[in-house]
Amino acid sequence: MGNVTEVAIAGAARALARPRAGRRIGLALVWVVVLGNAAGILWLWANAGNLHPATAGEALTSVARITGLLSAYLALVQVVLLARLPALEHLVGFDRLTVWHRWNGHATVDLVVAHVFFSVWGYALMDKFSIGKEISTMVWGGIYPGMIVATIGTALLLAVVGTSYVIVRRRLRYEWWYAVHLLAYAGIALGWFHQIPTGNELVLDPVAADYWRSLYAATLAILVLFRLVAPLVNAFRYRLRVAEVVEEGPGVVSVRMTGRRLDRLHANPGQFFQWRFLNRWWTAHPFSLSAAPDAGSLRITVKALGDHSASLASVPVGTRVLAEGPFGVFTDARCRTGKRLLVAGGIGITPVRALVERPYADDVVIYRAIAAEELVLRDELDASGVRVHYVVGDHAAPGGERLLSPEHLLELVPDLAERDVYLCGPPGMTDAVLPRLRAAGVPRKHIHVERFAL
Repeated sequence: MGNVTEVAIAGAARALARPRAGRRIGLALVWVVVLGNAAGILWLWANAGNLHPATAGEALTSVARITGLLSAYLALVQVVLLARLPALEHLVGFDRLTVWHRWNGHATVDLVVAHVFFSVWGYALMDKFSIGKEISTMVWGGIYPGMIVATIGTALLLAVVGTSYVIVRRRLRYEWWYAVHLLAYAGIALGWFHQIPTGNELVLDPVAADYWRSLYAATLAILVLFRLVAPLVNAFRYRLRVAEVVEEGPGVVSVRMTGRRLDRLHANPGQFFQWRFLNRWWTAHPFSLSAAPDAGSLRITVKALGDHSASLASVPVGTRVLAEGPFGVFTDARCRTGKRLLVAGGIGITPVRALVERPYADDVVIYRAIAAEELVLRDELDASGVRVHYVVGDHAAPGGERLLSPEHLLELVPDLAERDVYLCGPPGMTDAVLPRLRAAGVPRKHIHVERFAL
């Protein structure tokens, strides 16, 4: 029997190795495109005579030009990262895309600020103006086309950065954050009117200008196709509507949606969609499936954490729904060992609940909550036949520091180091548990994380 199991696991590992090899090739192609365009932009800058400045002012403006070109390019990359391309998300994974989005956004804004700083400084030296007079001349003098709209665009991008810091501190509702982030598109569009008319590398070279236009055209096409056309086509194709709303606990509801031929979505347990309920069409949120999908229905389970999630408790039956996805790689396809430990915190139980509906070999679940009333979907977990450990208590209370410590984890799951671990929950919980899993002997490549955060 042991030999049969080993052969089965080895066969599964070989089957999984093929998709992983395909993902590596696909990821390499993504980097070739991204870095290839960056190299092309550097060549345009160097070819325009920026490598041999004659004065300090020219050196500073040369730096301003390359920071401006790269900031505009990274802004387009940011739009693509926000476009929710299913193929890219499948290659990279949502968590890694989120990290890329954050750091690319930092780099974009840093380069924009550097571009403004070195432009003003360099031209002030060449014009022999004070900094204040140079700024006034640039913006209001009419010498440089598009400067007023470029200034507005820069202000909009800085506003997006400011709101991002605020949302991290939980001082701004998600709905407002989402609305303000739409200003990023406006900021990038306004920058366009400044780039070709005044860009030294573009205004004098028609081929370079056409190349730059093609970058914008390709980005716009991706945005329109995946953010507008695809969701509308899917809305008519699948005809999703709210069929049932069930209260699961204090502030927690499950929403079941029905539609046509939903198997064509190719959704898997553990994945999520971006949901837009048309009774509140102006906002959309990501929620994981809380039950294994089938050809006729999809279900999500949502905790009231903001206006949108709270409104789902009263969403009318029959409401039309737009769903973008599926997204996420928190699926059984990531399992390498043939055995899984599924660790969930709070409402992070939803993708775990969907995963155990289609059990993968020997599954064990650890469900972490501060209080017993926060254990949603408990009846369904108990009825699943999967071994579940409920870990309830405040980690800040006396003795609570031991909960989910490496020693505690090994007591609950003695063969922990032999398993793939799927970890899902709020960022604070996942960040705390990750090093404990490593300390308990779980290899990094066997840990798969889904953070329930913006």
